[in-house]
Amino acid sequence: MPMINVKITKDGATAEQKKQVMAEMTDVLARVLGKNPATTIVIIEEVETENWAIGGEPVSELRQRAT
Repeated sequence: MPMINVKITKDGATAEQKKQVMAEMTDVLARVLGKNPATTIVIIEEVETENWAIGGEPVSELRQRAT
């Protein structure tokens, strides 16, 4: 039973977009690895931007400077 864990920042992915990610990740495992879609698990974790850092700096601060 394969499991894919996708982590994204919590800032605007719609339910429909997340549904599409789940479907397409399931398809990738079926197509590339021959895994059964019926037993493939996809988990999307949404992380607050202040808990996600790039280059040691929280994304929330990087985005504030970019605006």
